[in-house]
Amino acid sequence: MPRPQKFSFPTPRLITTTDDLAEIVARLIVEPFVTVDTEFMRERTYWPELCLVQIAGTEEVVLIDALAPDFDLTPLTVLFDEKSVVKVFHAARQDLEIFLHIFGRLPAPVFDTQIAAMVAGYGDQVGYDNLVGALTGVSIDKSHRFTDWSIRPLSAAQLTYAAADVTYLRVVYEALVAQLKRENRVGWAEAEQKALTDASRLTVNPEKQWEKLKARTGNRRMLGILKQIAAWREIEAQTANVPRQRMLKDESLLEIAATVPRTAEALARVRGVTRGFAEGRMGADLLATVTAASDLPDADLPKPARGKGTDGPRPPQALVALLKVLLAHQCEKNDVAPKLVASSEDLDAFALFQDPDGIILTGWRREVFGNEALALCEGRQSLGVKDGRVQLIRTDD
Repeated sequence: MPRPQKFSFPTPRLITTTDDLAEIVARLIVEPFVTVDTEFMRERTYWPELCLVQIAGTEEVVLIDALAPDFDLTPLTVLFDEKSVVKVFHAARQDLEIFLHIFGRLPAPVFDTQIAAMVAGYGDQVGYDNLVGALTGVSIDKSHRFTDWSIRPLSAAQLTYAAADVTYLRVVYEALVAQLKRENRVGWAEAEQKALTDASRLTVNPEKQWEKLKARTGNRRMLGILKQIAAWREIEAQTANVPRQRMLKDESLLEIAATVPRTAEALARVRGVTRGFAEGRMGADLLATVTAASDLPDADLPKPARGKGTDGPRPPQALVALLKVLLAHQCEKNDVAPKLVASSEDLDAFALFQDPDGIILTGWRREVFGNEALALCEGRQSLGVKDGRVQLIRTDD
């Protein structure tokens, strides 16, 4: 960690009225970039409860109390829609999900310093406090990370903590942009940032929730039931605004799909299902969903994931292992985070098909890893070890 630097930031201002927010937005909208963070609670609800929005510009830091009475946050959309102002976040996904839910659209353009840090070689999914420390030498106080942000009034310590999440982010952003320019990686970072403004990536599809349950079965009928009841749970949880696990636990869904209860009495015997639930409106709806899924034609049933009863090709594990070694070698050589270059699923697909349009052979990833991976798969090079280090050995010379 470098020697701690000293910084002077504007005094944070708490915003609790729509008029004050509109005034602040009018000033911030001329900035080249603003840093943004949120504090929220989601332990008790399906949709995150926005409690605070922090924004820092060149000359002001504002803490917007989203729970203040009669407070309309709509003026924020003027800033978020302004294309000339870059909205800078760290680990932006949850913040963007909140704004998409509240406003129906995403801020743009967006820059995520966590993604940029991965491009710049600071490791996989580096935390904000670690990144601030690496770039400035400053230790961020994280003692309020798990505080209840819905309780009012907020303490002075909470407000100081919240402000630090956007003040030092300005320093981090400028340092990362400068580094990316020096290393000619601005294009790499920009390519990765584009996905952040794709709303479809942040929208939950109830019809795909069953895939996250990772059922260990090749029984397509069971999977068909699981798909339908997982979608039912998701929609019910969204409507009631309660966490999906509080509505019905994953283990209960898996048992229902396996045992196929037809009556309230049978449903009540499932672990985690109360008699009140089974005999009530939701129990009746769930049983109707089970019955409908049981009657689906075979052609409409989902296929199991690869490796769970499928007849599809499986990637050669020895080749996948070699690709993982090559990935680690190339990422160390190029000082970039491996998870940003290729996931395990990407490596599996590459070992099977070497798709020229796949992510590994597209854009900057081809330069960093794809060309070498293709040469390995085609037998034009191999891996060796010399003096304790991996080496690439050309075999087509």
